[in-house]
Amino acid sequence: MYANPVAYVFSCFFVLIAHSAMLCNIFFNGRYDDVHQIAVIGAAVIILDIAYFVAIVAFRQTSYALDFLLILIIGMSVIFQSCFGQIHLDVKHYITCIVCLAASKGAYILCRNHKLLQDKKMYFYGAIGVLILITLIFTSAENMWIELGSFTIQPSEFIKPLFVLACATSIADQQKKHKILFINVVYENIALFGLMAAICLLQVKSHDYGSLPTFLSIYAVGFLLRICYPKAKFSKKKLIAVGAVILVFVIIGLKYAPDYVQHRLHVDIWSDKTGDGYQQSQALIGVANGGWFGVGPGFGALAKIPAYDNDIVFTTISEEWGLLYALMTVLTIIIITAIPLINPARSYFHGTMSTCICAAFLVQMALNIWGSCNLIPFTGVTIPFISTGGSSLMVSGLMIGMLMACQSPVFKEPAHKKKQEAPEPAWRWKE
Repeated sequence: MYANPVAYVFSCFFVLIAHSAMLCNIFFNGRYDDVHQIAVIGAAVIILDIAYFVAIVAFRQTSYALDFLLILIIGMSVIFQSCFGQIHLDVKHYITCIVCLAASKGAYILCRNHKLLQDKKMYFYGAIGVLILITLIFTSAENMWIELGSFTIQPSEFIKPLFVLACATSIADQQKKHKILFINVVYENIALFGLMAAICLLQVKSHDYGSLPTFLSIYAVGFLLRICYPKAKFSKKKLIAVGAVILVFVIIGLKYAPDYVQHRLHVDIWSDKTGDGYQQSQALIGVANGGWFGVGPGFGALAKIPAYDNDIVFTTISEEWGLLYALMTVLTIIIITAIPLINPARSYFHGTMSTCICAAFLVQMALNIWGSCNLIPFTGVTIPFISTGGSSLMVSGLMIGMLMACQSPVFKEPAHKKKQEAPEPAWRWKE
């Protein structure tokens, strides 16, 4: 049961009022033929809110802040996606949002016991290996998705939560050092570096360069927390050397990137508005047209642009709902990543896990916004919880469920079945 009933009721009302305000905006400023369309969207969102409010009561948690932020952002996502270009409930996105919520609670249950996660770490490495093989066999550089009827799955997306679990560590694990050529090393850190290299090669082979910074951010944060754990004797010179090595790899990667990547780095979107600069130029025009308060739900022109609901979704929201709404959406995700700072995890394993997840969310969101606004080359990654995509939404749900587990961990030793030696017979002769 919720620890503070007053806070629980207040949080429920806050979420309902926020979603109701958005529905009122559609009613007064949106483009629709029949008010019945708004009623369907409103009923779907409010029913989902109430169902989730009731469901979370069944879970014993130290903090429910992430739950309310999750249902808030999911409801916003359903409303946004149901208004782009025309007002009608996006049923497919609504279903994937329900799957996202279910995935969050599943990940919460599975990730609370850090001892169990540490003991099963080899399974995470194995699962990542299997997903890499599936990606190599069943996908290509032209198509990163596997089609299952009307739904598509991107196997490489599911590597992210597994990679976070592989990067998570405890202080005890980092003290298990071995000497190699007079240098103290941790075998697991070497294995993790090899895993990161394999993921990088997969992304390069698949031409999915947009996801590389997300994986690199997870690894970088995990690596820093591995070598800089409390009271660790680590030289600042070594830390600077590691940063220099990373910088060298980035420079080499940019210099020897494929031709189409080089073109994106140097393209002038305004001189090539019908070519490679088409999406970004139209996105910036849409943001300018939307202003602070938008042209109105359903009135946006960006709904005719490719990837309007995922890769450039920030600008699509800015056009129809206004820059103010878009920034409020970004702020909600930033608050989600700030919760671990307010309620720090009670185990070092969960602490590294939550930090890696927050880094992934922030980098992924920044890549999407900066790319669509032409601050960096266009990357084609999604904004967590907001963009469409079954794999992306489900993975975001899994990762926020892992954050919930970090907020309410359990400290139970895993049950090990040990074979006990049979007692020696009393009659046996002793030498």
